[in-house]
Amino acid sequence: MKIQDKVVVVTGGGNGIGRQVVLELLRRRAKVAAIDIRQESLDETVKLAAAGDRLATFVTDITDRSAVEELPAKVKELLGEPDAVINVAGIIQPFVHLNDLAYEDIERVINVNLYGTIHMVKAFLPGLIERPVAHLANVSSMGGFLPVPGQTIYGATKAAVKLMTEGLYAELMDTNVGVSAIMPGAVETEITSNSGVEMPSSASTQESRLPITSPEDAARIIIDGIEKDRLHIYVGKDSRILNLMSRAAPKRSTHLIQRQMKNLLSS
Repeated sequence: MKIQDKVVVVTGGGNGIGRQVVLELLRRRAKVAAIDIRQESLDETVKLAAAGDRLATFVTDITDRSAVEELPAKVKELLGEPDAVINVAGIIQPFVHLNDLAYEDIERVINVNLYGTIHMVKAFLPGLIERPVAHLANVSSMGGFLPVPGQTIYGATKAAVKLMTEGLYAELMDTNVGVSAIMPGAVETEITSNSGVEMPSSASTQESRLPITSPEDAARIIIDGIEKDRLHIYVGKDSRILNLMSRAAPKRSTHLIQRQMKNLLSS
């Protein structure tokens, strides 16, 4: 689906990858509805965009199903019928073993990453199906196909998003709706602070051998993949390499990630 002149809804549009996706969409002459839980974050996106009436913002908690169900009509009123939805919003868990993870943290990650995505899909999909051409893209994670110790529940939610998206692809194959599952690797964002999670003190001395992708590059890769109607969009060299490695040697790739994360969990 070509992005120009399309109305695209983006969750997590106030920071990180989501903000850069909004800005990249605007550069490609789309109209964008940016959704975030924080007004101040959306205000900063608006300042950076300087896009006039091609950008509308909506402060919404995607874990609130009733609030999400009101969004399609609000977007239509300001921008027109939505042609695409890109679900970027997500949070990580505290860097602890599952055995030590509080139920409150477990439920919060599941509610944002999984139920938030489900709410958006259920709210917008009926309208997307009626469009001449449309697209639905959900951000999973490299952690959705490769186990990351200390992020086990996060990974479980992202694996669920990946498989749900693949299921939607199968269900929508005979419609005009394209579907993409997006798997970012390490991207240089503030997801830790935005998730309300503190990095372990040992992280300052942790030097990963895995490459890190800038959010600007991540946004370009994502939009390119959507325009090429790709089912799987791997963001970053690490995601591409570890996807292949996890398929060919799942035990070895798990050991590799465990060594990378060991210092983060030792404290």
